[in-house]
Amino acid sequence: MTTAAPQPIKNKPLWANFGFQVLAAMLIGLAAGLLARSLGVEEGQAGHALAETLRQVGALFIQLLRALVPPLVFTAIVASIANLRELQNAAQLVWRTLLWFAITALIAVVIGISLGLILQPGLHASVTAAQAKAPTTTGSWLDFLTSLVPSNILGLQASTKLNDAAAATSLSFNVLQVVVISLVAGVAALKVGEPARPFLAFNASALAIVRKVLWWGIRLTPIGTIGLFGNAVAQYGWTTLGQLGSFSIAVYAGLGLVLFVVYPTLLLAHSLNPLKFLSGVWPAVQLGFVSRSSIGTLPVTEAMTETRLGVPRAYAAFAVPLGATTKMDGCAAIYPAVAAIFVAQFYGVHLSLSDYALIVFVSVIGSAATAGLTGAVVMLTLTLSTLGLPLEGVGLLLAIDPILDMGRTAVNVAGQALVPTIVAKEQGILDQSIYDGDRYEEGGERFGIAPAE
Repeated sequence: MTTAAPQPIKNKPLWANFGFQVLAAMLIGLAAGLLARSLGVEEGQAGHALAETLRQVGALFIQLLRALVPPLVFTAIVASIANLRELQNAAQLVWRTLLWFAITALIAVVIGISLGLILQPGLHASVTAAQAKAPTTTGSWLDFLTSLVPSNILGLQASTKLNDAAAATSLSFNVLQVVVISLVAGVAALKVGEPARPFLAFNASALAIVRKVLWWGIRLTPIGTIGLFGNAVAQYGWTTLGQLGSFSIAVYAGLGLVLFVVYPTLLLAHSLNPLKFLSGVWPAVQLGFVSRSSIGTLPVTEAMTETRLGVPRAYAAFAVPLGATTKMDGCAAIYPAVAAIFVAQFYGVHLSLSDYALIVFVSVIGSAATAGLTGAVVMLTLTLSTLGLPLEGVGLLLAIDPILDMGRTAVNVAGQALVPTIVAKEQGILDQSIYDGDRYEEGGERFGIAPAE
C-alpha cells in the first residue's frame, strides 16, 4: 500500500498576507489622518467627520480586543497551570522567566540612562516652564501593592466621570488582578485533584471557544489599524515632535537599540535566528505600535509566541499574560530613564550615582505598577517621586506622549514574546521546526488560535 506524498503548501498572494494587510492599513490610515488634519479636526471643520470616524473605528477595535482579554487570560492561565504539572521543570520555567524579565529590563534602563546623559535632551528643548503641570494620575509603591489584591472575583473596577450633563460610570478590569485570580484558581484546582476535573474540562472548552472568537476579532486588525493609526496622525500629527526633538530622538534611539540590537544579540547567544523572531512576532509588534496597548495586543502576542516562535502553549499561556502586565522595556525602562534625566536637566537638578541606581531599581522592580493603566505616566511619576524630582515636569512631555507611546508599546510587545522564547530554548522545550519554519497564514488554525473546523 502506498501513500500519496504530502502536497506542498501554496504561497498566498502578497495582498492576502496578514502582515502586508496591516502595513497597507497603516499607510491608508496615515493618508486618512493627514487628510483629516489638513482639513481641520475641530468640530465644525471639514475634517472633523473623518477624524471622528477614524477615532470610533480604532476605539471599537481596541474595545473588542480588551473584552476578550479577561476570559482569555483566565482560561489560558488555568489551563497552563494544569499542563505545567506535567512538566518536570515547571518551577524552573517560572523563576527563569522572572529572571529574564529583570535582565532585559536592566539592559534597557542602562541604555536609557546612557542616551539621556549623552544626548542631554533637557538642555536642548524649546518648551517653556509655563507648559509644566502635574499630572492628575500618579503612581506609587502603595498603589502597586494594593493592586495585587483583587477587589472582586472578576478583577473589575468602576470609575465615575462628572460632566456638565450628568455623571457617567464605566467598568474596566485590572489585568494584574485577573492574573492573580487565575493563578490562585489554577493552583487550587490542582490541589483539589479529582473533583476539579470537570472544572478543568470546562475551562479547556471555554478556552477553545475564546480562541475561536479571538480569531474572528484578529481578522479585523487591518480595519482597526486604519482607525487607530489614522486617529493618531489626525489628532497629534508629527509637528509636535519639533519642540522636544532631542528627547524624542533619545527615546526612539533607545527603543531601536533594544529592539534591533539587544534582542537580536540575546537570540544569537541562544543560537536563534533574529530574523525568524522578528518575522514571527511582527504582526503583534505592528498591532502594538498602532494600538498603543500591550493588553489589547495580548491575544495576538500569545498566538504569535505559540504558533510562530514554537513556544509550548502550556508555558506561553502563563508567560505572555504575565509579561503583558510586568514586562515593559519601553514604558517602564527606557522611557522613564530618559524622561527622568530630561526633567532633571531641564530644572537644573544634579543627579548622583545613587539617583541613577534608584532609576535602575524602579525600572527593574516597579514596572508592574503600570498594570491595568494606559501610557507610561504612572511609571514616570513613580520614578520622579522616588528621585524627588518635580512632577510638573511630566506636563512638558504630555504633548508628544501618544507619538512616543507607539514605539514604546511595540518594544513592550516584542519583549513579552522574547523572554518566553529564550527560556523555552534554554529548557529544551522550544519547537525549533516551528521557529525556523516559513511564515504563512491560511486561517485561524495556522495561528493556533482557532480549533480546526
